[in-house]
Amino acid sequence: MKPNFYLLILVLISAFSCSEDYVPKPKAYLRLDYPRAQYTNLNTDLPFTFEKNLQATKINIRQLKAPTESYGINLEYPTLKGVVFITYKAIEGREENLTDYLRDAQKFTLEHAVKADEIPVYPFEDSKRKVYGVLSEVKGNVASPVQFYVTDSENHFLTGSLYFNAKPNYDSILPAINYMQKDIGHIMETLKWKN
Repeated sequence: MKPNFYLLILVLISAFSCSEDYVPKPKAYLRLDYPRAQYTNLNTDLPFTFEKNLQATKINIRQLKAPTESYGINLEYPTLKGVVFITYKAIEGREENLTDYLRDAQKFTLEHAVKADEIPVYPFEDSKRKVYGVLSEVKGNVASPVQFYVTDSENHFLTGSLYFNAKPNYDSILPAINYMQKDIGHIMETLKWKN
């Protein structure tokens, strides 16, 4: 009987000594750490200036063929595989130019409504610097998830849009969208017209 008694004690000790509770592992999420944004002034001969993120390492500026003074500026973020396309157009004091530019900018955003889940719009106003505009966040699997325009309502009009060199999968590129949307907001906040 003694061997059975020892066997029973051994089984009981084994059963109660390994009583660690099972805890399921949490779902894993992709962790993307982007460098802290550092800004520098974009010094060019353009009729405006703003601060750009140092992550935008490739800058392409070209004069556009248009009835008014116009420029195209590309701010490329190679590490994020994204680019902010900016277009400047002089209003030249003509109200119909401003009306046409505003209509085109708003139409461009609305063209994304077919694939967008929602399009929150954030007005922007800085009367001290005469910068008035709108930032539109286009949520969903769209080609351009962030768009904006600013103007002084008299002489200058600037519009821009964000694109990625990737298939539009909103959930996958959302961290990069959020990072670059802050940069676009910073462009709007630091924009100054030269005349």
